[in-house]
Amino acid sequence: MAKIIYTLTDEAPMLATYSFLPVIEAFAGTAGVDVETRDISLSGRIIAAFDDVLPEDQRIGDALAELGALATTPEANIIKLPNISASVPQLKAAISELQSQGYALPDYPDEANTDEQRDARARYDSVKGSAVNPVLREGNSDRRAPAAVKNYARKHPHSMGAWSPDSRTNVATMGQDDFRSNEQSVVIPSADTLTIQLVTDTGTTVLKDGLKVLEGEVVDSTVMRAAALDAFLTEQIARAKADGVLFSVHLKATMMKVSDPIIFGHVVRAFLPDVFAAYGADLAAAGLSANNGLGSILDGLGALGDKGAEIKAAIEQGLADGPALAMVNSDKGITNLHVPSDVIVDASMPAMIRTSGHMWGPDGAEADTLAVIPDSSYAGVYQAVIDDCRAHGAYDPTTMGSVPNVGLMAQKAEEYGSHDKTFEIAEAGTVQVVNAAGDVLMSHEVQPGDIWRACQTKDAPIRDWVKLAVTRARASQTPAVFWLDESRAHDRNLIAKVNAYLPEHDTDGLDLRIMAPVDAATFSVERIRKGEDTISVTGNVLRDYNTDLFPILELGTSAKMLSVVPLMNGGGLFETGAGGSAPKHVQQLVQEDYLRWDSLGEFLALAESLRHMATTTDNARAEVLADTLDRATERLLNENKGPARKVGQIDNRGSHFYLAQFWAHELATQSEDAELAESFRAVAQTLAEQESTISEELLAVQGHPADIGGYYRPDEQKTAAVMRPSKTFNEALASLR
Repeated sequence: MAKIIYTLTDEAPMLATYSFLPVIEAFAGTAGVDVETRDISLSGRIIAAFDDVLPEDQRIGDALAELGALATTPEANIIKLPNISASVPQLKAAISELQSQGYALPDYPDEANTDEQRDARARYDSVKGSAVNPVLREGNSDRRAPAAVKNYARKHPHSMGAWSPDSRTNVATMGQDDFRSNEQSVVIPSADTLTIQLVTDTGTTVLKDGLKVLEGEVVDSTVMRAAALDAFLTEQIARAKADGVLFSVHLKATMMKVSDPIIFGHVVRAFLPDVFAAYGADLAAAGLSANNGLGSILDGLGALGDKGAEIKAAIEQGLADGPALAMVNSDKGITNLHVPSDVIVDASMPAMIRTSGHMWGPDGAEADTLAVIPDSSYAGVYQAVIDDCRAHGAYDPTTMGSVPNVGLMAQKAEEYGSHDKTFEIAEAGTVQVVNAAGDVLMSHEVQPGDIWRACQTKDAPIRDWVKLAVTRARASQTPAVFWLDESRAHDRNLIAKVNAYLPEHDTDGLDLRIMAPVDAATFSVERIRKGEDTISVTGNVLRDYNTDLFPILELGTSAKMLSVVPLMNGGGLFETGAGGSAPKHVQQLVQEDYLRWDSLGEFLALAESLRHMATTTDNARAEVLADTLDRATERLLNENKGPARKVGQIDNRGSHFYLAQFWAHELATQSEDAELAESFRAVAQTLAEQESTISEELLAVQGHPADIGGYYRPDEQKTAAVMRPSKTFNEALASLR
C-alpha cells in the first residue's frame, strides 16, 4: 500500500492533528493510501536522545533519524508540520514536564563538569534549535501562495496599519565587525577533511575536526566581534531614548541556537549595564544567565533572598532609566528582553511592518520602534521595505502582487545557524580552517567573547536550486531574482556557480536576474505595488525570512503558504506553512477549549502529497482525492469556514468538519471515478444533513477549561477527547473505514 508519513509535532499543530488526522485516514484509505505517523515533537526528540538509557517501557525510538534516512529515498512522502525549535528555557521546561510524568531523564546541566553531565548536555544539545529541518530537508524549497489563497486575500483583505511619512521606525545594524563584514569563503577543489582550530600564544586547540567536505563545496567562516557588538548596542540604546522610540531586538535564538542566545545576552547586559556591573558575579554564581533572558533572571531572584530583592529593584530602576522597551505582553510586563525565543526576527519584523511600523510599548499603546538586528547580512531587506512603506504607504492586499520563494536548503545548505561550527571564543588568538594537508584556507584574529562560526553549502544542492528556479520561472512565467550580493564573500562564490549552471537549462524567454538583497527587495516591492509577482531565489536564511515577510504582508499570515520540497532523490516533503507552532493558541485551548490554529497549511500540503503519490505510484484515485481536496479548500475559504478568534465561533475543529463535508461532497459529485463517488455518497449526505447537530456538538464544549494532561507531551486519550468532541462527526468518519 502507498504510504504517507504524517509528523506529530508540537503545540497548536499537534493539537490540530488529533482532530484532522482521523479525517485524513478515513479519506485517504479509500484510495489505498496508508497514513502513518512519526513523533518528531520536542518531547519525542528528548526521549529518543536517551533511548539507550531509559527504561524499556519509556523508549520510543528515533523517529527523526528514521525520517532523515527515508528522505533520501524515492519512496519518501512526508508531511511535516511546524515543530518547536527549542531555546534553552523551552528545553528545560519540556524536561521538567517529562520528569513529572515519570520519565527517568537527567536535568539539563548548565555547567557540564563530569562525564555524566557532559553526556547529558551533548544529548540535550542535539535536540536544541533547528534540530528537525536540516535532517529532513534533502531538497530545496518551493514556497508560494496557492491561487485560492491569494484570491481569498484579495476578496477578504486582512487589516494593514496606515504608514506615516513621518514614521521614525527604522532598523539598526552593525555593518562592520559583524558576521557579514568579516566573512571569508572558499570553494573546495576536491574532497577533503577540514579542521577548525584556535591558535594562541599557549598552543593550539581543536574546535572541530573530521569535517568532511566534497568537491565543489562552498565553505564559509566569519566572526562577530564582541567589543564592537557591545559598543553598537550601547549606541542604539542611547539612540532609541534620544529619539523617543521603542527599543527592540530581533534575533533567531531558536534556529541560531548557539550564536543568537549569546547575542541576546549581550543585549540584556547592554540594556542594564549598572545591574551587571554591580551584581554580575552574584547572578553568575546563582546560575542566572543573561543569555536565557531577563525573565529567567527575574524568576530566579527569589532564591537569593534579600540580595535577590536588591537586584530586582536595580533591574526595575535600569528599565526605568533606559528607553521604553517593546513588549511581548504589556499587560503582564513581558518585555522584548524577557525570553530569547519570544521575538523571532522573521515573524516579528513583518508583523511590525504590517502594523504601521509599530510595536507595543509598556503603556499598552503602539509606537514607532528602533528594530535592532545586529548582523547586517539581511537587515537591509527590512529597512528597504520600511522605507518603501514610509514613502508610499501601506500595501493593499486587494491589489498587491506576490513574492514566491525558491530556497537553497537541501543537505543542510548554508547550515542554518551552523550549530556544530559556532563557538564563543575563550582566549585571544587566531581561528583557522585547515585542510588535511595542513593548508590554512581561512583565518580570523579573535578576542575573548567573539562569536566565530562556519557553514557549508554542497555543490549538488546549488545545482538543484538553480534548476528549481528555472523550473518555477518557466511554469509561472514570472521573473526570478537570485538575491546574491557580489560584495559578500559567500555570495560571490554562489554567483559564479549560478552563472555556470544556468546554461544547463533552457532559459529562453525567461527573466532571470542576480541582485543584492536590498536591491532585490526594493525591486520586488515596487512590482508588488503594481500587482506583479516576482520569484525570490534565495539562500537558506533569506528563504526563512522571505517566506514570512511577504506572506504576512500579502495574506496576513505565513501559515497559508504552499510549501513543497522536491527531494533530490525523487521523494517529496510537504511542509504545512511557516506559521510557527503557536504557543498562545495552546494557552487559549487550555483556558477555554477553543483552538484558533488554522490548518489551511495542512490542507494544502495534503493535496500536494496526494498528487505526488498519484504521480510516483500511478494511483489515479489519489489524484482525484487531491483535486477534490483543493476544490473543498477553496470552498472553505470562500464560505469563511476557517477558524475565527473567539469562543462561540468556528474553531479549528469546526473548520476540519467543514473541510470534511466539502471534500466528501466534491468526491461524491465528481465524475472521474464512479466507484469512489459512490463510496462517498452516504457520508456526504450525512455530513450535510447533520451539519447543525455537529456544529452544536462542537460549540457546546467551548468556554470551559480543557485538560490535555501536559503541554509538551499531552496525554493521548485526554487530548483526543478534547479535540474530537462531536460524536456524530466521529461516527460519520468511522463509516468510511
